[in-house]
Amino acid sequence: MIFNIEHRILNIKFRRFHPSSFDIQNSVFDIIISNQKDTTGLMIFVRLVQPIPLPVCERTTLTSSLSDFSDFRSFRLSQKNYLCAIMSKSTDELFKNVISHAKEYGFVFQSSEIYDGLSAVYDYGQFGSELKNNIKTYWWKAMVQMHENIVGIDSAIFMHPTIWKASGHVDGFSDPMIDNKDSKKRYRADQLLEDKIAKYDKEGKTDKAEKLQVEMDSALKNEDLPRLRDLIIEHEIADPISGTRNWTDVRQFNLMFSTQMGAIADDADVVYLRPETAQGIFVNYLNVQKSGRMKIPFGIAQIGKAFRNEVIARQFIIRMREFEQMEMQYFVRPGTQKEWFNKWKETRLKWHLALGTSPEKYRYHEHTKLAHYADAAYDIEFDFPFGFKEVEGIHSRTDFDLSQHQKFSGKKMQYFDPEVDPDTNKPYGNYIPYVIETSIGLDRMFLLTMINAFEEEDLSTEEKQDSRTVLKLHPCLAPVKAAIFPLIKKDGLPEKAREIMDKLKLDFNLQYEEKDAIGKRYRRQDAIGTPFCITVDHQTLEDNTVTIRHRDTMQQERVNADDLEKIIGDLVSWKNLLG
Repeated sequence: MIFNIEHRILNIKFRRFHPSSFDIQNSVFDIIISNQKDTTGLMIFVRLVQPIPLPVCERTTLTSSLSDFSDFRSFRLSQKNYLCAIMSKSTDELFKNVISHAKEYGFVFQSSEIYDGLSAVYDYGQFGSELKNNIKTYWWKAMVQMHENIVGIDSAIFMHPTIWKASGHVDGFSDPMIDNKDSKKRYRADQLLEDKIAKYDKEGKTDKAEKLQVEMDSALKNEDLPRLRDLIIEHEIADPISGTRNWTDVRQFNLMFSTQMGAIADDADVVYLRPETAQGIFVNYLNVQKSGRMKIPFGIAQIGKAFRNEVIARQFIIRMREFEQMEMQYFVRPGTQKEWFNKWKETRLKWHLALGTSPEKYRYHEHTKLAHYADAAYDIEFDFPFGFKEVEGIHSRTDFDLSQHQKFSGKKMQYFDPEVDPDTNKPYGNYIPYVIETSIGLDRMFLLTMINAFEEEDLSTEEKQDSRTVLKLHPCLAPVKAAIFPLIKKDGLPEKAREIMDKLKLDFNLQYEEKDAIGKRYRRQDAIGTPFCITVDHQTLEDNTVTIRHRDTMQQERVNADDLEKIIGDLVSWKNLLG
């Protein structure tokens, strides 16, 4: 069979048959390079000769230019190949387009932009804040409202400084940093090495990449900072700014922001902006358990801001200094943590997939190096345009946190379990519960949702060129549920449109638009992800019917205006995700 793969949309079409079906290292393809160009770019025809059902390989690069190929040649793909190089270029462009779209249409702005911005800090615009709130609502309903034994709290950002001593953040919450003496820039040592590993992979030096990965993992696990510097020197890693290799020693850099609390600076106590929301749950564990008469197992959920002084912050809102987390700590009987860990790992992935995302876009990643408090840890990773990155973590934290707070505060954190142990025929009695944690980065989930929904569609016909940029957001998450348009700005149509809007705006977030041609209004709503556009015309004044246009299909239907509440309500109902 022959696949027609167009240069600029190669990622879309190539992925349909290749990553899930064939091993790129072993499959044989026939390549035909066409000299014909059109408005969209160079055409490449690929004939699959020898399919092999193995997973896709990653980290490929371009090693041959088009001039290296004859008009027709049988070409064996290796880890250095032309097709996947174009795929990488396409995904880079996708990421840039999403970032540009996010600013242009009011989703995400650079913080303090009129003052040249503040690095790694972002503001959410009018539609971004709505989308973000809808993601929060989806998580909260799934985690709290749908579980009788999970409740929510909202703890303070400022907490007693001893809490961070007990949790280990004061002594151990740090990254290995290295400075370049010439550029005066600071870098994370492990990220410099990771970039080198990626470069080796692109150059096809897989043995070097694998060896460096093993050596780096070993140094990080053993906290061998001199070895990290030696690896940077041995692999001739240069500062991207100065181009020199004049490095300092590697040292640990604490990521917590500190400030003072008190009226007089000399007498002030040092406090920290919380680097995670989990500790606010742990220190309120007894309050919630007693006031809510909660029985093991039970959970406490929270959505809130956290702050980390990231030295290397990159990839848009993936890594920021001020970010938001959605966390749930689930308290269980010791000995049952493995069972609950596996359950929550599966439950959380189902939550992601319910939005309609392709399962191929997600994967589990098991931690090889566990945190000091954990006995199991997995990440749910999403395939962003720049590779798989963590979106949510599921951790079995044992009884570390509650035990530490019991030790440092002097307050008992035990739970009395009256249920009978079948092995002893006696109550389980007093114990410190174990904890299963689910922690999702709201900002990363936001970016994931934007990337997943973003599409550039070619709507051209033989008669004319046309295209649209559309966010195919799940209707439940869409910032605006429907837009109301009077066909023209006279003849009583605006008044009728306002009347319809007034009936619907208590239940749905709506927009009213009367400027420009109806087609331009459709395109603007497509760009912000509005699922439905409702047009009021002269026929509406006669029979009270309106035209409702569906975003994804662009199909239109005539409906009674009195039925709009039910039509829209059914399509944007949370039952579609949670039912």
